[in-house]
Amino acid sequence: HPIALHTVGLSVGSADGIDHEHLRRLRHLVEEIDPVIVSGHLAWSTHRGTYLNDLLPLPYTEEALDVVVKHVDQVQQALGRAYVMENPASYVGFATSTMTETQFLTALAERSGCRLLCDVSNAYLSAANMGFDAYAYIDAFPASAVVELHLGGFTREPDDATPNRDVLIDTHAAAIAPPVWDLYAHALSRFDSAPTLIEWDNDLPELSTILAEAAYADAVAASRRAEHAPRAIAG
Repeated sequence: HPIALHTVGLSVGSADGIDHEHLRRLRHLVEEIDPVIVSGHLAWSTHRGTYLNDLLPLPYTEEALDVVVKHVDQVQQALGRAYVMENPASYVGFATSTMTETQFLTALAERSGCRLLCDVSNAYLSAANMGFDAYAYIDAFPASAVVELHLGGFTREPDDATPNRDVLIDTHAAAIAPPVWDLYAHALSRFDSAPTLIEWDNDLPELSTILAEAAYADAVAASRRAEHAPRAIAG
């Protein structure tokens, strides 16, 4: 079966730079399994030689863009293929940002030649946490660069900073929520040719449950295509 390889430790947003030993090991793995896609996160995870085991947010500035472009170039040169960058799940933003996330991703793809992964669940979660329109976010996402979609479950937790408010956490520990399915149907109108991966990493259910989620994603895609298929008329 074709393999989509998803990385979590490259930390392309770190000011410390890429861990080249980690990248070397990744290159050997890529050579061994020859995946159809190699993807990773628009985030940083390292500081002064310490790996923090988290996907931490970036300010969306020209300076940060220069850092990420440089590191994505290094990854692509080492792997000999386009690297695919995923939009993050967001819980905080930076007052210093000078562009939106979709503007940052668009510029990153244009300058580095990387491709993009649109995590539809992350778009929904981030919109809920950060107070923006998830549908407008999907509409602004650079469709020509998208080669893969993700869907995954989230968990609601009390927001310690704001009483009587929940924050959505990207746990990959639950079924995909109904409003995410609705957003996915909308996303397919822009990214219909991209394959979809269902993420379920924690509190794993029976395999049949995960296969049912994948089958439902196929059904949503088929329904969307049927709605927009050209129809013959009698002349």
